[in-house]
Amino acid sequence: MRFDVNEWRNKTREDRERAWHEGPRVITPPSVEMTYPRYHYRRAKEHPVFSTIGRLRELYLSIGFEECCNPLIVEEREVYRQFGPEAMAVLDRVFYLGGLPRPNIGISREKMKQIEGILGRALADDAEEGLREKLHAYKKAEIDGDDLVHEISFVLKADDAAVVRILEEVFHEFRNIAPESSRMTLRSHMTSGWFITLGAMWDRSPHPIRLFSIDRCFRREQAEGPTRLMSYHSASCVVAGEDVTNEEGKAVSEVLLSSFGFSDFRFQPDEKRSKYYIPETQTEVYARHPKHGWVEVATFGLYSPSALAEYGIGVPVMNLGLGVERLAMIIHEGEDVRVLTYPQLYPFILSDREIARAVTLKEEPATAEGRSLARSISGTAKAHATAPGPCSFAAWRGEIHGREVEVYVEEKEEGAKLCGPACFNEVCVHQGSVLGIPPTEKWARMREEAVSTGILFLDAVSALASARIEVAARCGEGTVVQVKMARSPADINLHVAEHAMRFITDNKKKVDVRGPVFLTVRSVVL
Repeated sequence: MRFDVNEWRNKTREDRERAWHEGPRVITPPSVEMTYPRYHYRRAKEHPVFSTIGRLRELYLSIGFEECCNPLIVEEREVYRQFGPEAMAVLDRVFYLGGLPRPNIGISREKMKQIEGILGRALADDAEEGLREKLHAYKKAEIDGDDLVHEISFVLKADDAAVVRILEEVFHEFRNIAPESSRMTLRSHMTSGWFITLGAMWDRSPHPIRLFSIDRCFRREQAEGPTRLMSYHSASCVVAGEDVTNEEGKAVSEVLLSSFGFSDFRFQPDEKRSKYYIPETQTEVYARHPKHGWVEVATFGLYSPSALAEYGIGVPVMNLGLGVERLAMIIHEGEDVRVLTYPQLYPFILSDREIARAVTLKEEPATAEGRSLARSISGTAKAHATAPGPCSFAAWRGEIHGREVEVYVEEKEEGAKLCGPACFNEVCVHQGSVLGIPPTEKWARMREEAVSTGILFLDAVSALASARIEVAARCGEGTVVQVKMARSPADINLHVAEHAMRFITDNKKKVDVRGPVFLTVRSVVL
């Protein structure tokens, strides 16, 4: 079925939806000749924090917890309701939300003259009154800040750039605005949201209520460090019902953490004793990991009846929470939560295998015949590598771009071998350096320790010769491709990706693929 663009555009919305649901699932795009880039797809790398979040979500859902989105912006009074007298100390760690007040802007005769000077013309008689109305409407929030420039430009009959200049040079009130804080805060812990959520639904839902939320919290730390971030993810859950006890917390924590490879759990009272928990119920969860030993990974407890009463909640509530970043650090053996969360902001580390993947051929044959030719050049050179010169060996004969081509591997110098000693060096990565390692006993141990790219110098040069023979054949010409002494990757048709080169140079590693290649390939168009 051919897809007609014009026909599709002329359809009504209802017709489009019907065609989409009733028609074929694969629609052929318009027949427009386009050249698309070649993409090499591979599975991309997950971020450790969001990978951990994904696993936690599936675990919570699998054990019967429904996902919930708790309020992120919380009024200051909610913190007082939850913490009581301790609220002042808690609010010291909270971000307050602020905003810019809308200024009251007067329009004097002097300002109107400045505006006329910027516009280069006199304003109409009604322009001043129209401008005053727009600024007053902005003050009363009848016009959004995003639309103010457009609205003024309509009144003054000027383009947006001129209006922006007017706001900057004439109305200094905009430049002098200072932000003012409100009584709204960013959630510093998931509990702030749980009280609000449960207060709205505890008597309208069947019990027990089992909810979980994995979302961001914000804490005004003095400074971020290896174990602290100002924005972090909390994986929290609540169980509310008549028969809920602290045993719920033990059961949930064991189920969650055992799925991450932890075994043997230890529960001990938390000395911090938050006011919104019943005394003696706040419990730290320690779990033993095969690599890390005993580590603290979660906290749970029963909410205080006095705090629950503030929201009219009439049943016991168990709350369990764990920091996602902390769990991810343990799983991925991280040492600094900042590096784990924001790796792009820190010096990155490439493994030898990742560097090896970044080493590719600079030029490659584009046709099936060219790829066959490259293999034949390499095979012929290997078979006669030690043949003394002068010598010439037919490597391939066939058709390229509609022309019959014959290719030879040869050496014209008296007494020289067909292949130079470095032809059989293998391109490997060893301890961050890209090296051409000879196939001799002396270098056997390094070859075992290094990560191979799978490229021999001879293979890279054969690909180069084949690619250039293809180009020459398209023009109806023969060519000679000769590689002598290799001093850089480009000399033997190698390309090291920019990101890998940056890592190599930043870490004082090296790219050493020097060596005597001395290989000559000649093509003849018949």
